[in-house]
Amino acid sequence: MNRRRADAVVGALVAGTVLIGGALSWQAYQRQQAFEQMGSMMDMGTSMGAVHGTNPLWYVLGTVLAATVIGGGYLAVRDALNGADASERVQNRTADPTDRERSEPPAEVGQSEETSTSTSHPRTRVLDLLPEDERRVLEPVVSSPGITQIELRDRSDFSKSKVSQTVSALEKRGLLYRERQGRTNLSE
Repeated sequence: MNRRRADAVVGALVAGTVLIGGALSWQAYQRQQAFEQMGSMMDMGTSMGAVHGTNPLWYVLGTVLAATVIGGGYLAVRDALNGADASERVQNRTADPTDRERSEPPAEVGQSEETSTSTSHPRTRVLDLLPEDERRVLEPVVSSPGITQIELRDRSDFSKSKVSQTVSALEKRGLLYRERQGRTNLSE
């Protein structure tokens, strides 16, 4: 699950908790007001405190506690979960330069498909299958995860808009992950 989807799910869960808690608090408040009015009208001399039910303040406190536990618990594990997802995604979909076998020469144009697939690392072939512009943007990301788009522009010698378009295309296909940081984007 990506970060945006997880944030939306937990946000909806917290909002639902607040709405339900608010509704329960309002009902308890209405009951309390009704019993107080009835008690003042009848003036029976006995306490109606035990009859009208739970104090609405307990519902409010319970709602705040539940929303805090849900939201705070998620925030505590959010970075750990997303860090693991991002590293798996990078490992599964791109080539890691430390995994490459640098001693092997690149496959020759005349080589058959059979010999090039048996000698080359499968992750490296992903980069070989990409168009030149996408490869020029993705290779620096593979070698330096967390690189900014400004650094990508410098390393690829593309314009700012070309880097942005290429990164968007790679992100849509799931080959990299872009994260907003301040006024720039990090690519992983």
